[in-house]
Amino acid sequence: MPCYEFEGLVPVVDPTAYVHPTAVLIGDVIVEAGVYIGPNASLRGDYGRLILQRGSNLQDGCIMHGYCDMDTVVEADGHIGHGAILHGCVIKRNALVGMNAVVMDGAVIGEDSIVAAMSFVKAGFQGGAKQLLMGQPAKVVREVTEQDLHWKGLNTLEYQILAQRSAKTMQLVTPLTRSKANRPRLKGVTEVQPKALPA
Repeated sequence: MPCYEFEGLVPVVDPTAYVHPTAVLIGDVIVEAGVYIGPNASLRGDYGRLILQRGSNLQDGCIMHGYCDMDTVVEADGHIGHGAILHGCVIKRNALVGMNAVVMDGAVIGEDSIVAAMSFVKAGFQGGAKQLLMGQPAKVVREVTEQDLHWKGLNTLEYQILAQRSAKTMQLVTPLTRSKANRPRLKGVTEVQPKALPA
C-alpha cells in the first residue's frame, strides 16, 4: 500500500487491518485493529487527522479528508460504502454511510444510524442514534429498525472477515486467458442479501 509521510507524520496501521495495495494513506492517518480499506481509497491526512476505529470499513474509491484541527472519524464497526466521501465529519459507532453518499464538515452521524446511498449530509448536521437519513440534502425519514441493524451488522461482519481473507489470499497475478470449466464461486460467511430500505 502506498503510505506517505507528510511533515513528519507517518500513517499508523494496526497489523490486523487490511489495506488494499492501491489505497493511499498520507500523513496523519490512524487505522485500528480489524479495519478493511478497499481498492483506490484515498485517506489524505495533510490537514486534519483521519481515524478508522476497530472493525470499521472504508470501501472501494472512498475519500477521507478534513480541515486543520478537525478529526474525520469512523467509529468502531462503522461501514462506509463504495465511493462515499467523508470530509471533517464523525460517523458514530455502528453507523452505515451508503454508496456515493457525502458527509460534510462538522456533521455527526449518530450511532446505529444509516445514511442512504447518494445522500448529501450538510455541514454541521447533528444526528441522533438510529436515524435513517435520505436525500439531497439528507433528512431524517424514520427510525432505524432492529431488522435494519441486523442487516447492517451482517454486512459489517462480512467486511471484518474480508479483511482477514484478503490478508491471507490476495496477491498480484497474471490473468488467465480463458475461464476454466466448473470455475468455483466465492461465498461470504453470513446470509446477508441485498435489501431495500423503505422510507
